[in-house]
Amino acid sequence: MPVPDPMRPLEIWGGIESTVNRVGDQYFDQIARTGHDKRPADLDLFASLGISAIRYPVLWERTAPRGLATADWSWPDGRLQRLRELGLRPIVGLVHHGGGPRFTNLLDPAFPEKLAAFAGAVAARYPWVTDYTPVNEPLTTARFACLYGHWYPHHRNDLSFAQALINQCRAIILAMRAIRSVNSSARLIQTEDLGKTYATPSLQFQADYENERRWSSYDLLSGTLTPSKPMWGWLRFVGVPESELQWFLDNPCPPDIFGFNTYLTSQRFLDDNLSRYPIASIGADGPVKYVDVEAVRALPQGMAGTESLLLEAWQRYRKPIAVTEVHNSCSSDEQLRWLYEIWTSSLRARAAGADVRAVTAWAMLGLYDWHCLVTRLEGRYEPGVFDIRTSPPLATPLVQMIRDLALSGRHHHPALNEPGWWRQPARLLYRQTYSLFDEASPESGTPVLESSLILEGVGASY
Repeated sequence: MPVPDPMRPLEIWGGIESTVNRVGDQYFDQIARTGHDKRPADLDLFASLGISAIRYPVLWERTAPRGLATADWSWPDGRLQRLRELGLRPIVGLVHHGGGPRFTNLLDPAFPEKLAAFAGAVAARYPWVTDYTPVNEPLTTARFACLYGHWYPHHRNDLSFAQALINQCRAIILAMRAIRSVNSSARLIQTEDLGKTYATPSLQFQADYENERRWSSYDLLSGTLTPSKPMWGWLRFVGVPESELQWFLDNPCPPDIFGFNTYLTSQRFLDDNLSRYPIASIGADGPVKYVDVEAVRALPQGMAGTESLLLEAWQRYRKPIAVTEVHNSCSSDEQLRWLYEIWTSSLRARAAGADVRAVTAWAMLGLYDWHCLVTRLEGRYEPGVFDIRTSPPLATPLVQMIRDLALSGRHHHPALNEPGWWRQPARLLYRQTYSLFDEASPESGTPVLESSLILEGVGASY
């Protein structure tokens, strides 16, 4: 069991929103939409922040859209070389909410081997790169593409979701194997959404399932999704062959750093009292209908704090952790409050014993159309650390905060004297008559129901 080093400073990293997802026959490319593909000077702006690392794309869809034989390396050649000159360590991402070029997809049985071939080519071309995220958020991508049908291949069933998840996790393992054949010290910095689900008593079975499901990608990669785990039974129930699950037990590839992405919408509340929600997303589990809304908008005492979620992850895996995305679509003051809250929550998690290594200021250049999950081109822009609606990009107040955190770990700004909107009563959009939280610990946000995370008979659910 690793022992956290209390003398190791908490690092601050950066990242650009680099999703290249497919909807039907159209690819939505955030790198092009923010103009970063044509602005190499952005890299100097990033380095000026004092960050120690940056999540940076060398995406399969952009680099080798027709295969390795015709790959165009000119863009990553120039960008990675400049990062190297600036002393800014890249964490190279190969697939970011995508399914690869047109000759493959998330359900292609050969997807893992095809990505591994691309990963090996990247490592051979840039042997000095040490950190990789071969596939960003495989669980989230599998849900959006093959359970909810938002992204290609637009499936909406349990088996397709399970196959997409397994395909991506297998691809990560094979990609790291190919990368480490070139650079044996290469590290896997894996990312996944740090969410949690709460529910009314009659829907607790669904919350239990989703709270166990959120660890699936990490359990598969770590070789800890054993027959005794609830998700093993669920995956077998929906049709995944036992041999495919056994493969992960025989070929573990635990992340060197477990990365968790945290958003205000990541924690959900399931309610079967439909009359309380005039406008809501309605789902169902068999005959049970319910709404699925942001917990922060529905629960009187709010959602669980990031500190408690990081400690949950630490208790489960006992491996180094990083917060790999922090972004809030709101005013600059609220963005300051959100980043600083995650920073201080990470420090508290470290003080409680978790080996938290870094916090990542995400969407350095902002992002487009995530309000509709990048399913339409509506042109809605959310600024990030820099606002690209001016030339050159305009520094937002986050710039000074990041510089201060990189230098001293502290920052002072008048906006921090007020709580974020997610801590204020006005955040509630739905009237509730009960609370799921322990009245004695509202700040920690520890739910009374949080201990109920073990699934029983979950095979027929969802």
